[in-house]
Amino acid sequence: MNDKMQCDALIFDMDGTLWDAVDSYARIWNTTFEQAGITDVPRVTRQVLMREMGKHLEDIIEDIAPGHDSDGRFLQLLNANEATMMPGLRGRLFDGVVETIPELARRLPLFMVSNCGPLGLDNFLDVNGLRPYFKDALSHGGTGLDKAGNIALLIHKYGLTLPVYVGDTQGDSDAAHAAGARMVYCAYGFGNVEDADAVIHSFGELKDIV
Repeated sequence: MNDKMQCDALIFDMDGTLWDAVDSYARIWNTTFEQAGITDVPRVTRQVLMREMGKHLEDIIEDIAPGHDSDGRFLQLLNANEATMMPGLRGRLFDGVVETIPELARRLPLFMVSNCGPLGLDNFLDVNGLRPYFKDALSHGGTGLDKAGNIALLIHKYGLTLPVYVGDTQGDSDAAHAAGARMVYCAYGFGNVEDADAVIHSFGELKDIV
């Protein structure tokens, strides 16, 4: 059982923490390949993207389609397609998110930090009706910073002293600790974490430890 954590803010990862939109992302990737006329790479599947979750889009492109984005145009097209397609495709919120986020927001300021593209967090907040509960949201695509840098930026901007990052991968834990935050590992998500400060097995458990 986790001990109660003192904190003055919660910062959330998106994919694997709040929702699962991997199948929608796969459709967007395949549409983008078709539009770009790229035919020499395998079709992107859920299994392919699951191995890439948590990485920057630039690195995922290099893994999946090496050499196809030397001028950045594929990334631009991918981001544009995500902006237009995700509101219709959406993802699946994990059990407990809809009920727990408003309760947490009454007690603590909530933020988001993700390695997604520039409009990924806006799409997520708007399509799920969660924007009113979050004070700020930063992405790699929006700031150009890595996850640790964006967490540190929020800490500095809002004068946070006991922030907790909620995520699901070892990269999330590494970033949180590098930025001076503690980390709650969502064991129901996509990855494994060895050095989390606390572990939850369902999203609703979070309200009991902060």
